[in-house]
Amino acid sequence: MTAYVIEPPKITAVTVASGGLFPVRRVFCVGQNYSEHAREMGSNPEVDPPFFFMKPADALEPDGAVIPYPPATGDLQHEVELIVALGRGGRDVPPERAAELVFGYAVGLDLTRRDLQAAAKKKGRPWDMSKGFDHSAPCGALSRKEDVGPMASGAIVCKVNGAPRQSGDLSDMTWKVPQIIAFLSALVELSAGDLIYTGTPSGVGPVLKGDDIEATIDGLSPLVVRIAEA
Repeated sequence: MTAYVIEPPKITAVTVASGGLFPVRRVFCVGQNYSEHAREMGSNPEVDPPFFFMKPADALEPDGAVIPYPPATGDLQHEVELIVALGRGGRDVPPERAAELVFGYAVGLDLTRRDLQAAAKKKGRPWDMSKGFDHSAPCGALSRKEDVGPMASGAIVCKVNGAPRQSGDLSDMTWKVPQIIAFLSALVELSAGDLIYTGTPSGVGPVLKGDDIEATIDGLSPLVVRIAEA
């Protein structure tokens, strides 16, 4: 048996509200999936198909985490999102069978270095360093789908220091969860352990050192994180 030449990385896992841990394989994110947010980012939601980017699994942070303000930015922004956790995989999954892949749902935050993203967009470069940096993917406890239903509607809210910043409804998503899974499975073979961040409503904005971010979705465990003061 061949031995590893370095210590293998730890398995990243998310807490399940009813008990246990969900091991994470990959983290996919849908860009601009609420029409008003797409418009505030300068896109046309009526004609643009869904597009995806990724974050590393070890960027996940749990509820209650204290997150360091990242380097190389002066404009860290919050984006509250519904997360879909897959318990099964598949390729070319039709929308009507997408629910078969879903294990459950959670509240997430897609933290973004907006100034780096804007610079990358201007030059036509990838977003990786504006989206996939360390600690950039806070994720609340997962609720099993049989406990919460399909999560097709429900209030999605983000508050900073108790003040509302983002407020929308899951029904406002341009591409619904079954469509997202179908589109993504046509690009890559999905696997058990994959997470999908499904986009954010309008109202994204900056957070500062010392800020508390509270992200909630009706029916799911809330997510609260603090941006470290130092």
